[in-house]
Amino acid sequence: MPLTLSSPSTTTTTTATSLPSVDKFIFLIDNSNSITRLLQTHAAVFRHGYHDHSIINFKLQRSYAALARLNYSVALFQQTQMPNVFFWTNIIHGHSQSGLNDQALLYYTHMLKQGVEPNCFTFSALLKDCPLGHGKLLHGQAIKFGFDFDLYVRTGLIDVYARAGDVCSAQQLFVTMPKRSLVSLTAMMTCYAKHGKLDEARMLFDEMRERDLVCWNVMIDGYTQHGMPNQALLLFRKMLRERTKPNEVTVLSLLSACGQLGALESGKWLHTYIESNGIQINVHVGTALIDMYCKCGSVENARLIFESIQDKDVVAWNSMIVGYAMHGFSQDALELFNEMLEIGYFPSDISFIGVLSACAYAGLVDEGKEFFSSMKLEYGIEPKIEHYGCMVNLLSRAGHLEEAYELIKNMKIDPDPVLWGTLLGACRLHNNATLGEEIAEYLVRHDLANSGTYILLSNIYAAAGNWEGVAKVRGVMKESGIQKEPGCSSIEVSNKVHEFLAGDKKHPKSKEIYKMLEEINGWLKAQGYTPHTDIVLHDLGERQKEQSLQVHSEKLAMAFGLISTKPGTTITIVKNLRVCSDCHAVTKLISKITGRKIIMRDRNRFHHFVNATQSTWRYAIRGGANFDNSHELEPLLMQSFGHGIGTGAISRPRPPSPWEHLWKSINKSNVCAAGNSLYLVKSDLGQGEWSALEDGVVLARCLGEVLMRNS
Repeated sequence: MPLTLSSPSTTTTTTATSLPSVDKFIFLIDNSNSITRLLQTHAAVFRHGYHDHSIINFKLQRSYAALARLNYSVALFQQTQMPNVFFWTNIIHGHSQSGLNDQALLYYTHMLKQGVEPNCFTFSALLKDCPLGHGKLLHGQAIKFGFDFDLYVRTGLIDVYARAGDVCSAQQLFVTMPKRSLVSLTAMMTCYAKHGKLDEARMLFDEMRERDLVCWNVMIDGYTQHGMPNQALLLFRKMLRERTKPNEVTVLSLLSACGQLGALESGKWLHTYIESNGIQINVHVGTALIDMYCKCGSVENARLIFESIQDKDVVAWNSMIVGYAMHGFSQDALELFNEMLEIGYFPSDISFIGVLSACAYAGLVDEGKEFFSSMKLEYGIEPKIEHYGCMVNLLSRAGHLEEAYELIKNMKIDPDPVLWGTLLGACRLHNNATLGEEIAEYLVRHDLANSGTYILLSNIYAAAGNWEGVAKVRGVMKESGIQKEPGCSSIEVSNKVHEFLAGDKKHPKSKEIYKMLEEINGWLKAQGYTPHTDIVLHDLGERQKEQSLQVHSEKLAMAFGLISTKPGTTITIVKNLRVCSDCHAVTKLISKITGRKIIMRDRNRFHHFVNATQSTWRYAIRGGANFDNSHELEPLLMQSFGHGIGTGAISRPRPPSPWEHLWKSINKSNVCAAGNSLYLVKSDLGQGEWSALEDGVVLARCLGEVLMRNS
């Protein structure tokens, strides 16, 4: 006969024959999956006089804790007469599950005072997510009561030491285990993977006779988090071959791996797999897709995903803002930030990294300063090292080196090597060897110098032709055992990522690659290109310097892309360091000659080249000649191309201006020279982007002449 529950206020008459059994109440408690249902069952327990029954009382305490009503569980526990070890373990487990480790340990202490000895389950409950200090104390207690070799207790101890980064202690416990389970193997593998011991983690992974999804996720995430994204993708393919179905955790790691590699083809395939295999594109997966597409050079796809997310959080907004900024689409980044504020989202520290980066790439110095000030004044966000880095980049790119130097020296937090490297790089860019040397000496004197410091100082000396200074720096590096990080460029072709080092000849298609390089060099000579030999850090002859530049890793990757893809295919290259000025200039010409779009991602940002134009925001210099008084041009045009020389960022027209005939009319016959530079600005109207070729602008006079002629 089924049990009918009445409200607690209802009075019922219970006879011996109608009294529900203990088993029925236990069944009802175990199947109460909501707090409302459990309270109804508890009321029925009272009405039928079972509230003092030990098993029912225990079940109620456990269920209340599981339904996040720990206070109800505690109240019942306190009314329990002489609770045994199972009651104590239950209340300890409830507090541990709620993250209340101090209270859990306090209950353990009270239990011992009551003369109740723990069992293996007590220690398993106590060890869950406990800090290292508690873990060491409990380790001693486990030894005292003879549970240190229990499979579950030992696994819990391994997890405690692993989370605290004490790999040696975790390893010692693991190797002395008399018996291992899948859980203990996974715990140790997680420890190895989390702390970068991926060979050891993989060895355990390969030794497993059976693997669950958690094992695969741990290994894939380990590769992704420690800079081995290729291995993560290879392991995923193995996972699919063994018919293990991924979940949200898996795809989050894999999307990050694709982003690290810039592997757009693999990322698109994974996106399709997610959609066709029932993995929900929630805000977390959606944000990961945005991040992946941005890092793979496809901002358009990233924006489509962004628009499709229903319940966006600030992390999703930040991903899109930062994505625009890293591609140099500063106006889009700033517009999206303002839209986010208008909707009512409160910006985070990451939001300001995006807008400050956008200001840096657009040369918006005053706007960047305003954003930086507003962080704390308006939003209460304390600037972090990354925000100072954006400000140093902003000031340095604008040539305000002394101001950037003062900002670093007056920071409230200690500057990191990246910050100093940004300023040193700017010293080289602006040929300020004096300040560069001063900064380098400061870093060496305060033990802040790293390999990048010495390399940048060498660059500064080399650009100035100071080979004695270069030799001195290299001598210090050799004496100190400091090595330059090798440049590595990668390119994805047919879902496979190919990596190249400078002068690399290990690739199976090495002969074809070098043959294409020779062809490229022929194209460059025909264009009258002069290599940027000033960046070579060795005192070599010009011919040797040119040969050194020709085999840079990004040029090898580009040559491989040209021979391995169909004409017109976009080439995307990822480099671990900054792209040098010679490779930057060569890429522009290759884009023009081949008619291909080339996307290059370096350590700092993306560079888009479309038919010789770098299609991102860049600094431009306004017109260097005056119009005649009869030019009849509107004031708005004069603001963009008016009198005198001045720096600024030219914003992208919205909607695009119908001046395509004007830009096509500009050639060598109507471009003037100022100083040692040719000035030319071109707009790629298909993309709606303005950009500067080399470091120039269209002179006001030739623009006016062409405009009036064509009108």
